[in-house]
Amino acid sequence: MNKTVKKLDNNVVKALTIVCEMAKQDIVGFEWLTHSANYANFPGSLMVTCVLDNSISLDLMLTNQQDQVLRKLIQKQLLKAGILLKDVRRNVFFDTEEACLMEHNGDWKRRLTVN
Repeated sequence: MNKTVKKLDNNVVKALTIVCEMAKQDIVGFEWLTHSANYANFPGSLMVTCVLDNSISLDLMLTNQQDQVLRKLIQKQLLKAGILLKDVRRNVFFDTEEACLMEHNGDWKRRLTVN
């Protein structure tokens, strides 16, 4: 990772950390988030995965349209860091600890590589 990419990644981490802390307070069952990107094709390649505890929490979040709120918050914080996402729906995904445990035996590294 060269210096420019490292700085860009640090800015992404700072923005997403703010989002994560807010989501933990506001969204029932929200646990954490992570990101990955191919910086040669950034920001289009940025993938943010938001993880909730189980499918009930995920369904509740979707029913209450908190997924839209969370996407807007991610977009806003990234924009503050100078990162513009064309269509945040293509960059932000939702998953659960429960699904990872059932489908990948709790191996998030493998699960995120597959998705």
